Formats: sequence, C-alpha cells, structure tokens
Amino acid sequence: MNGQFVRLGRLIGEENVRSLFSRSVAVCGIGAVGGHALETLARCGIGHIKVVDFDTIEESNINRQILALHSTVGMLKTDVAVQRVRDINPDCSITAMPVYISEENIESIFEGIDLVLDCIDSLSSKVSLLEAAYRHGIPAISSMGAALRRDSSLVRTGDIFDTFGCPLAREVRSMLRKRGVGRGIEAVFSPEKIRFDYIDPEEDDEAEADPTGKRKRRVLGSLPTVTAVFGITMAELALRKLLAPGTLDAES
Repeated sequence: MNGQFVRLGRLIGEENVRSLFSRSVAVCGIGAVGGHALETLARCGIGHIKVVDFDTIEESNINRQILALHSTVGMLKTDVAVQRVRDINPDCSITAMPVYISEENIESIFEGIDLVLDCIDSLSSKVSLLEAAYRHGIPAISSMGAALRRDSSLVRTGDIFDTFGCPLAREVRSMLRKRGVGRGIEAVFSPEKIRFDYIDPEEDDEAEADPTGKRKRRVLGSLPTVTAVFGITMAELALRKLLAPGTLDAES
C-alpha cells in the first residue's frame, strides 16, 4: 500500500482503506466548513471528489477557511481545492464545478456520487440540494449554522429532524417538510445560544455581494475552531457511511 496511507491502514485495515479509493463524494460549498471536510476526506484517500462552489477567496476568509491564504485571494475556491487535493493525493480524481447551485445544474452534482456533503450557506440552495439527494436516494450530511458560535464542545450530530437550538436548522426543517422530505439526512449542528448584533448589510462597509449581485449579504463573525470542528465532524460521518459498519466504532 502507498506509504501515505500506512497509518490509516494500521487503524482500520488495508481492505477498508482500499475501499475508500473507489468511493465518490460531492462536497458542496468549500468554505470554512466544507474546506475542512474536503481536506480530511482527501487525506483519507477518497478516490473521486467533486467540489461545487461558485465563489472566490477573499481576504476575510483567511481567519477560518483552510483554502484561504494571502497567495490564493481572488482565486476560484474550486481551482484552489483542485490544486490542494492533487498535492495531498495525486491519485484522487477531483472534478470542479464552479457554479452556484440551482435547479438548472443540481442534477449534474449527483452523477456517479456515493455521498453528498452540504456545506452551503444559502438557504434556498441548501434545501434544494437536500431535497434532490433525498429523491435520488443518495446519503447526505448537512451542516447547520457554524457562524456566531464560540464553543466547539457543543457541536453535535443527529438526524436533521432531531436538531434543536439552531435557527438555520429550524428553517431548513420547515422547508424540507413542505417539500415532502422525510428523515434520513444527518446533520452537524450546535444548540449554542448565539449573540447577534444586527447590522443592515446596506450600511455595512464589509458586507459581501450575494451570488446574484443584486443585494448585499451579512458578514457573520466566526471562529476557526468551531468551523473546523463542524467540517471534520462531517468528514467523520461521511467515513462512517462509506466504510463497513463498525469500522470506526471505539473499543468497549
């Protein structure tokens, strides 16, 4: 086995590692949460990864996004992701989709995919992606709100319909129910009560343009510790779904 994966093989067995070489995962949204999920999956030898993100890297991303460096500011996140994953694992087949997820392109995300990670911060795109995964019968793991949280020890996992204490999760649950989506989507969330001082985006000098360019969106404070835990937890859930049952269970 490639020496790069020796330590992983000694933990979960070479056969399990080789099984990861044949698996395909789509990571939708490769910012603060998605970037860390992507990094972990690449280091675990996932054979094919599809990265979906329309955005470019900005200086304000550097505090928490693993793809964001002074040398990558202004670049497409997908371009940086492709370069980084190939540097981590040259044998990984990585496909870039530098698009804003919409009804027009959503079907192409699921072609040849075993699992999808939803790390999107746009509510409409998030719900559309989760609904499509549910309809296709493709396992999905979804990140709820990681911004504005301060305590990474409160990060939890569970079915999306069992989440609580997260305003984003409440909206997502409501919209999924209206679309007839049932249980079975795993989520990473935090019930931490958030403190938020609202600033009108139109009056905020640091507000960012939304994907349509028609309005501004809020810039929410976030910690690299919390967003990293969200992303790494998503990657671990993904590995549990991709590997044989019990492979990652702790010894009793």
